[in-house]
Amino acid sequence: MYVELTEQDEPVTVPNRADYDSPWKKALEVYFKEFIDFFFPDMAADLDWSREHVFLDKELQQVAREAVLGRRYVDKLVRVYRKNGHEEWVLAHIEVQGQPDINFPKRMYTYNYRIFDRFDRKVASLAILADDSPTWRPDHYSYELWGSKAGLWFPSVKLLEYKEKWQKLEESTNPFASVVMAHLKAVETAGDNEKRYHWKLYLIKRLYRLGYEKQNVIRLFEFIDWVMALPEDLEHGLWTEIQKIEEERKMEYVSSVERIGIRKGIQQGIQQGIQQGTQQEALKLLARLIARRFQVSSDSVQPIFAGLTTEQIEELGERFIEAENLDQIREWADELRQSQ
Repeated sequence: MYVELTEQDEPVTVPNRADYDSPWKKALEVYFKEFIDFFFPDMAADLDWSREHVFLDKELQQVAREAVLGRRYVDKLVRVYRKNGHEEWVLAHIEVQGQPDINFPKRMYTYNYRIFDRFDRKVASLAILADDSPTWRPDHYSYELWGSKAGLWFPSVKLLEYKEKWQKLEESTNPFASVVMAHLKAVETAGDNEKRYHWKLYLIKRLYRLGYEKQNVIRLFEFIDWVMALPEDLEHGLWTEIQKIEEERKMEYVSSVERIGIRKGIQQGIQQGIQQGTQQEALKLLARLIARRFQVSSDSVQPIFAGLTTEQIEELGERFIEAENLDQIREWADELRQSQ
């Protein structure tokens, strides 16, 4: 399966742009089964979830290096198993930019045939469309020349249509219902911070009402917090309300919430450096933060990054806040290098 999502020393509360690809990518990685259950129930019913699904990042990178990527997307290629025992590959594309992209169907086709050509594997390509146009709904790419035809037809899901299914979203306990609700309200409240504050608090309270386990509350909070960014003064008010909720429910999630804020600022700082073509500055930032946390010199941290790709540096920047010691970060970096 292939999925495509088209999302300093101190945390940044409001990024310079709507950076949605990182939270979507993480949600997809953590809740892949729930993603299929929610958007593609017929496919979910045909899959054997007792067998582990595997993200084929290395295989996808081989294809992505050769493809003309255009705008940034989040892509995932996943190996799954059907109930009949057959192994299948699924390519999921999630286009999370704000505007329709006329090249998106061609991108779907290009990735599909490149994977088939390189690995001799049939691929099921899926599309999630997060743009704000009610009329744009691509479901195929094809061409014909002198009787010769080629093309790809793919299932697509339009997130905008879930506005008319809000009650079903409210009633669903699937984590991706919360993801879709946060996305819709992020789009709806763009430019209206007071309204966004109201809906952000509402969606966070909903996580507690649903009775999710602590880790699920933290993960979904992270998505909501990232895509529904607020100015600093409103963020402070939001933290106060969250603390009240947790005190009333006797839930000690606040320390985790604080880590989310730190991680968010780190990730944004690294991504901004990379996007501006200053990867070296991004590496220096990450090295300083790691060195400060574990009380070592920045020079001793720099070798950890040797041989890592841009995406792997971003991933390490996202994970390091959870590390218990410097050796664990080294182990993570080694794992990333071996996955290339």
